[in-house]
Amino acid sequence: MQVTMKDRVAVVTGGSKGIGLAVARQFAASGAKVAMLARGAQDLKAARELLAKEGLAVRDYICDVSKASDIAKAHEKITTDLGPVDILVNNAGTARTMAFENISDEAWQEDLDLKLFAAIRFSRLVWPGMKARKWGRIINVLNTYAKAPVASSAPTSVSRAAGMALTKVMAGEGGEHNILVNAMLVGLIMSDQWVKRHAAQAPDMDFEVFAKNLAKGTPLGRIGTAEEFANLACFLASEQGSFITGTAINVDGGRSPVV
Repeated sequence: MQVTMKDRVAVVTGGSKGIGLAVARQFAASGAKVAMLARGAQDLKAARELLAKEGLAVRDYICDVSKASDIAKAHEKITTDLGPVDILVNNAGTARTMAFENISDEAWQEDLDLKLFAAIRFSRLVWPGMKARKWGRIINVLNTYAKAPVASSAPTSVSRAAGMALTKVMAGEGGEHNILVNAMLVGLIMSDQWVKRHAAQAPDMDFEVFAKNLAKGTPLGRIGTAEEFANLACFLASEQGSFITGTAINVDGGRSPVV
């Protein structure tokens, strides 16, 4: 089976690094017209140049998705440059966690703006066009705390759980218009955050040993790669994933206690 996304316009938020960059790469390699969004101009430039060296052309747009005005401006620019959005991957976010009693109102609001409201606002902008064309794909990137929260996992676990409910609501309303909406739940996937944590917590330990220790409790016994995550995103966003909607799929090597 060959997964194709020829000439589909795809937006990937948080697209300059890690999972977002891997998804942008896979989409572009599959024929999509890709718009990568992130807050950092230098990171976006580096990502675009990296993909260009691989023979992949993408557009990059500076956008802080926690701000409604930035989302509106980016959406307008993308549709002018590339055309109406067919595929939206709401990937921007952080894994911010702390003890419940230490989370201020401001921290709660920042987390909800970045993760939940960003997905709501961007999805709301692309929704009418998808309905009119009778074709759309929206993927909300969450994490496994959405299904199985633990102590001191807020605010992330709460905003991600809300994102899972949002996914189901949109899938129910989008079905008759052929708008498929799914969530992908990140487990342990290699990214800059683990490199930074290694540097902060165990700089004298070999990184491979550090990574193996992180992966304890994961049935596959290792950390996943961003490319493995992107493989599923590419399938869900393609024509080949045409009967999958309203799901929340763990991409975690079997680590989550909840299916």
